[in-house]
Amino acid sequence: MRYDLVIFDNDGVLVDSEPISNRLLAGYLTELGHPTSYEESLRDYMGGAMHRVHDLVLERTGQRLPEDFDDVFHGRVFAAFERELEPVPGAVGVLEKLAADGVAYCVASSGSHERIRVGHRKAGLDRWFDDGRIFSSQDVGRGKPAPDLFLHAAGRMGVAPERCAVVEDSPLGVQAAVAAGMDVYGFTAMTPAAKLAGATRLFADMGELADLLAG
Repeated sequence: MRYDLVIFDNDGVLVDSEPISNRLLAGYLTELGHPTSYEESLRDYMGGAMHRVHDLVLERTGQRLPEDFDDVFHGRVFAAFERELEPVPGAVGVLEKLAADGVAYCVASSGSHERIRVGHRKAGLDRWFDDGRIFSSQDVGRGKPAPDLFLHAAGRMGVAPERCAVVEDSPLGVQAAVAAGMDVYGFTAMTPAAKLAGATRLFADMGELADLLAG
């Protein structure tokens, strides 16, 4: 393996949550008088922390979202996760390969710690990630596209940035990984390859990733 640490984004990379959460986010924003399509939610918010939603709505409309926006949204998301959430096809195989080869890995997500854990439990990934392998934008001052979260994860795992590979499926995440000085593997299952053009490598099937990382 050419890397000492593999850092996974969570939503859309490990758990197949992006269709669920963006459908619900678009619907909730529309309910609140900020008409948003599913495609617009993916374009504007995929890969970002919740503060990005608040910031963009305020910037565009001059209006603040309700104080309980995050709680209501996450309640809807967690309920939908219980009904629908599955791991990304091929993700378990990659984790099995890394563990078998003794390669360190972790998750660094824009989502909250609660969201990460709820998703992992429902998707059956919780056995792969103890608390020491989970990092959230809650842990740093700035979320993606700032490099802070990836640098924080690498620092806590004791690995230099240049020895890290990041697996991302959003433009914001790719920007953050590049800014952190890390190689980044862009997963194009949901995101057009052109939007991840800054990635070191692009791939469309999670089953290919272990071989790419070893190459």
